[in-house]
Amino acid sequence: QVQLVESGGGLVQAVGSLRLSCAASGSIFSINGMGWYRQAPGKQRELVATITRGETTHYADSVKDRFTISRDNAKSTVYLQMNSLKPEDTAVYYCNAKPLGYAIDDYWGQGTQVTVSS
Repeated sequence: QVQLVESGGGLVQAVGSLRLSCAASGSIFSINGMGWYRQAPGKQRELVATITRGETTHYADSVKDRFTISRDNAKSTVYLQMNSLKPEDTAVYYCNAKPLGYAIDDYWGQGTQVTVSS
């Protein structure tokens, strides 16, 4: 019912910035909270940031004060502004959406690669 498409990934030097976007389509009114996760090679997928429909945000300690998640409900788009990037931020970043419905699996985007060099 919901499709998520990420964009904005790429190559950047340490201390640089990137802005990721996640556009949702389909049954967008069924979406509750959304967020960003990331997974580096050989590592577990980890939470980066989440935002509720009411725009309450949560950040992993590793990105706190550097990343900002925001949501434009009119455009059905979630953003992740990443500043002061570090090499350890290198990963595939995935957009996530939680449905309002009971016992419905989360929706996931295809992922976008972020590579930070130093």
